[in-house]
Amino acid sequence: MEFVGFSLRNNLFVAPMAGVTDRPFRQLCKKMGAGLAVSEMVTSNSLLYGSAKTQRRANHDGEVAPIAVQIAGAAPAMMADAARHNVDRGAQIIDINMGCPAKKICNVMAGSALLKDEPLVGKILSAVVDAVPGTPVTLKIRTGWDKTTRNALSILKIAEQSGIRALAMHGRTRACGYTGTAEYETIAAVKAEARIPVIANGDITSPEKAKFVLETTGADALMIGRAAQGRPWLFREIEHFLQTGTHLLPPRVAEIHDILLAHLEDLYDFYGAETGVRVARKHISWYTRGLAGSAAFRHAMNQLPDIAEQQRAVNDFFFALAEHGEHLSYAQPENNDDREGLAA
Repeated sequence: MEFVGFSLRNNLFVAPMAGVTDRPFRQLCKKMGAGLAVSEMVTSNSLLYGSAKTQRRANHDGEVAPIAVQIAGAAPAMMADAARHNVDRGAQIIDINMGCPAKKICNVMAGSALLKDEPLVGKILSAVVDAVPGTPVTLKIRTGWDKTTRNALSILKIAEQSGIRALAMHGRTRACGYTGTAEYETIAAVKAEARIPVIANGDITSPEKAKFVLETTGADALMIGRAAQGRPWLFREIEHFLQTGTHLLPPRVAEIHDILLAHLEDLYDFYGAETGVRVARKHISWYTRGLAGSAAFRHAMNQLPDIAEQQRAVNDFFFALAEHGEHLSYAQPENNDDREGLAA
């Protein structure tokens, strides 16, 4: 797929998720079949550029191109500076966050709160596009602020006039958060009017759902977030289904064990031992969610203080699973309505 000047493996993108889409997760998803992975949002506040968190988020060492970085903020000049700052540090695509529903973001009139102020939207988009000539700038939005103010079509027109190269759209309003079902009809209406690529986002949890959303919305690409937490192989499953109409076999227990161990090693290296163990806990929980005996395992695992004990617990859990079958068997349907790692 050709996308804003880059040749991608496919049209399956990893949604930016706060606290989730760090470099280890982005690299893993690309390895498992994603065509593009967008970073978790980076602040536009230059006072925080030196913080450990912001520096980690701007670390793209060894990352497979293209490198897409999402920036968040409400001041046009600060957003322009943030775009330049990140391009200087390796960003090849700048994505603007106007989709995050989190209160701590919306309370400072950033994220999806910006959808209430269309003139400000135009100023921010133009400022960022002008700040990084030659670097494609994309935009992530929701359908509107609430069900009475769905203004995605208006935002599309502003985006196109400002030079935005692609529009990703979560099919819910800000007020909906992650409740209810995604409004694919609104995404379809925007796509029908768009002169730039449109990426559909929201509730894409299976190969069948991916095909349905592409056909229903006419979107150029799909953006997958919460469903890939603990299930990064979802991208190769969707890719295979869209190409062949058939399903891949579920991953073997041994393969998932290997994927998780490699992911943990990347987390430890990226964050350091103490923070790495803490960050790893939520990923281990997602990988084991719905598996027999996982609730007790997660409770015990979350008490473990260091890398060696965490790895030992993971090994013991997966070795026990392997004794009961080559492929995983889930005890109950997955619930992707997580409170951590909300897609922006």
